[in-house]
This record gives sequence, structure tokens and C-alpha cells, in this order.
Amino acid sequence: MSSKTLKIGILEGDDIGHEVVPAAVEVAKTAARQHNLSIDWLPMPIGRRALDTHGSTMPEGTLETLSTLDGWILGPIGHRAYPKGPGAINPHPILRKHFNLFANVRPTRSYPDIGCLHDGVDLIIVRENNEGFQPDRNVVAGSGEFRPTEDVTISVRVITRAGSYRVAKAALELARHRRKHLTFVHKDTVFKLGCGMFVEECRRAAKEYPDVLVDDVIVDTFAMRLVRDPQSFDVVVTTNMFGDILSDEAAGLVGGLGMAPGLCIGEGNIAMAQATHGSAPDIAGQGIANPYAMIESTRMLFDWLGRARNVPEAVAAAAAMERATAQALLDPASRTGDIRGRGRTEDMTRAIIRGMEEKTRAVA
Repeated sequence: MSSKTLKIGILEGDDIGHEVVPAAVEVAKTAARQHNLSIDWLPMPIGRRALDTHGSTMPEGTLETLSTLDGWILGPIGHRAYPKGPGAINPHPILRKHFNLFANVRPTRSYPDIGCLHDGVDLIIVRENNEGFQPDRNVVAGSGEFRPTEDVTISVRVITRAGSYRVAKAALELARHRRKHLTFVHKDTVFKLGCGMFVEECRRAAKEYPDVLVDDVIVDTFAMRLVRDPQSFDVVVTTNMFGDILSDEAAGLVGGLGMAPGLCIGEGNIAMAQATHGSAPDIAGQGIANPYAMIESTRMLFDWLGRARNVPEAVAAAAAMERATAQALLDPASRTGDIRGRGRTEDMTRAIIRGMEEKTRAVA
């Protein structure tokens, strides 16, 4: 067994979260067992079920418990459907602010025969997560949007040097371990102060990484190039709202949001696996949700924690999950319908687990 036991929380979220999170945990448990990775799993209530059973979508003590963990898996949150009243709050901004999860790492990768618009896509968009235009994150209390009259609404964007610099550093670290190419995306031709400050801090951080090729692209030009030649990008860093929009565009190139994983990372080597798709209440309970994004987000959590906390067994488990997932995606019988398959959630989960088990037997 590993000399270190990782403590990982399980928060299923809402709707299809109750299907894709258990699938991801099952795959992760298999990988951990095969690579002698010791994990304490801690299921925790969150979302609508927590509201019904505990009176709050974020029960008292949740943040305190999470602070004792190495990381956690968060399923999709369907906060738009929460009833009005005390306790029915959106957990997302609370988690991101409380744990200072400042970087949202969103990879995009193409696989054969699943409906990708381009082959050979392998890029990561790193989105600043805790400031920008998002009104629930850019002020310490209240909202960054207000309406002084019935006919006027004002939205405030917050950009800080510290926030820009640290997300640029996180992206540069990723680029250093990939193809050593970082692109920062902005609109300093219009937002001369806001995006201008972001660009200044990206360039300042880049001076510490002379081995990484750095360039920049205006956001509207980047949106076009992402459609035309996504293979020309490696790691991309940008502000909150730009990153939110562009990463969904990138997901559309490779099969949709079911193929869009994510990892939120913060200071102190803490991380949260969170797929970028919503809770999809229209298909919840049917067993047809694509578990790829949640499984891949969990794999990213293993890999990041393994490197950040020096647990090589976690890195090995993540590599095994990656290989088995790529193999499972080759078979239409294992893939879900959104990516040209005939399978169900369980079929993809079983195929990935089977792939890891077969690899272990072959090595033995």
C-alpha cells in the first residue's frame, strides 16, 4: 500500500450526478486497488437531496469537513430548479471562494469515431475562477450586478494583479509539462485596463518560464481559430467569462459537454474534480448519461494529487484510467448515444473497468 492515504470526498450533486459520480468512483476504486493506492472515501450530502434531508443544499459542517480532505469529486448542481427559501443556495461559488479554487483546468481532446469536428485536438483551457464578470465571485459580499433604476443594469468586472498572476503561473506549470506552449487570451484592445492588467501579469509570470513559448490572441480571433485550427494550441489561459464560453465551444469540437471534464485547483494543494456539464434533469434516471467527463475529471484529480502530494501510486492509477477510457471509447457498444454509441452509462463504466482488469491480467 501507499505510504500516504488520500482522503477524497464524494458529493453526487443533482440529477445525473447520482449516476455519473458513482460511475466515476467505481472506476477510480478499481484503479486505486490495482495500483496499491490507499484512499479513504467520504460520501457527503449536497444539493437537492441535502436540502430535503438536512434543510440546506450546503449542510452545516460540510466546509469544515472538506477542509480536512485532499480533494473531492463534485457532481453537477441543478441549482436553477431549487425551490425558493432558506437553505436553497448554489454551492458552487461558496466552494470556489471558501477554498480559493482559483484555476479551472478544462482539457479538450478528440477521440476517433465519436463525432469530433477535428482530429488531433489536445488542448487545455485554464480559466481564472474567482473574479471577472461572474457576479457571484467578484465581490466579498453581495453581487457584482446592480440595478440603480428600472431601466439600467450595471455589471462590474473585477480583475486583480494577484488573481491574474497566479492563474498564469498555474497555466505555465501545465505547459511546462506538456508541449511547452502557452497562449493567453484577452481583449486589451477594448478593455485596456482590465484585460491590460491580465496581459501584464501573464507576461510577468512568463519571464520565470523561459522554456515555454508564450503568445497571445485577441478573444474573438481565438474563437475563430479554435474552430478552424484547434491543433495549433496547447495550454490556454484566460479570464473567467472568456474561459467559460471558450471551453464550451471547445467541447463542441469533440463531441459535446459529455466530453468536457474539469478540475478546480487552489492554493495549499487542494483540488475539486468537477465536470463542466450541467445536471441534465431531462435524462436523469434513464441510465443514458455519458460518464466520460466525470470519470476523466476524477482521473485528473488522481493525477494532480499524486504529483502535488508525491503519491506515485495515484499518478499510476490515473494513467491506467486514461488508457482504459481511450480503449473503451473505440467500441460503439460501450459509448453512450451522444457520442455515436449504442451503450448506456453502465456499459461505458463496465468497459473501462474491464479494460483495466484485462491490462492487469496481461501484466501478471
